[in-house]
Amino acid sequence: MVRYKWWYRYGYLSSTGVSFGSGRATRQSLREFSKRQYILMRAFNLKTESEVDHLSFRTVKRVANFDVTCGRSYATGNGALMRLAPIPLYFFRNPRVAIELCGRNSPLTHGSRLSMDACRYYGALIVATLNGETKQQLLSNNFYEAHRAWFGRKGLCKQVLRIASGSYKRPGGYSMGIRGTGYVLKSLEAALWVFWSDQNSFRNSVLAAVNLGDDADTTAAIYGQLAGSYYGQSDIPSKWLKILYAKQLIVCMSDWIHFLGLKTYLSPMIHKNMHYHVQVQMPKDQLLHSVALYGETFRKTVPRPINSIFD
Repeated sequence: MVRYKWWYRYGYLSSTGVSFGSGRATRQSLREFSKRQYILMRAFNLKTESEVDHLSFRTVKRVANFDVTCGRSYATGNGALMRLAPIPLYFFRNPRVAIELCGRNSPLTHGSRLSMDACRYYGALIVATLNGETKQQLLSNNFYEAHRAWFGRKGLCKQVLRIASGSYKRPGGYSMGIRGTGYVLKSLEAALWVFWSDQNSFRNSVLAAVNLGDDADTTAAIYGQLAGSYYGQSDIPSKWLKILYAKQLIVCMSDWIHFLGLKTYLSPMIHKNMHYHVQVQMPKDQLLHSVALYGETFRKTVPRPINSIFD
């Protein structure tokens, strides 16, 4: 949330140097988060916002009345869905954890069940892609049933289930009601329609996503998360790559996500008592199975029942 706030206020990692295109729910959540940081200022007798921003996760966790979940329960925008990809990219080797965290990502800014389940379902598609499943498997109307174990005890809501069952498969596209609006279900449906009808061409499909109109850039961004994981960099037109802003930074961040994700996956040693014992340096927020909020690394052995985070 600190980095989201930096983007919103200062243009952190923005391609233009300023933030743009944020939805109302995202703005409300980031403003609420900034207000809640005053709790930390009082708790630790700090004087500047910068001091608060750089508090460690371990330190923040000690403050009982501080909560980073700032999304309102009725927020059904597409903001959480469009920022989803790093989570399944990091955790795809452990599908159940990946999908759990995709859902937890949403309430930071969008607290509705619709948004959480849209993130869980779309995250599952990306996870399946990275684990080598075919496009036919990804687009199967039975994808959810075939991967039901990934979703734990809490199934998808009926609105997302309808999309997972193929409601987006409309040959007419826009003329048959496909719209890339700011509503999360419409955005999900539009991105899946583009992937379903892209004729295996990343270039043509991105243009198709943009030509749906409405919230076109977001539709393309959501589609790009799944299509990018499926087609890979080699399918992106070279002239697009040449003018891509901060290309080397993006490549570096991608390599970093891959490396740390592999490290996290290989580090836990599962013993007969079915507990995690982590004995190497790892981000503490990942040990707690929560979305990264404050960065910190430490060395510690942490016994934890494997299934406790899902029950």
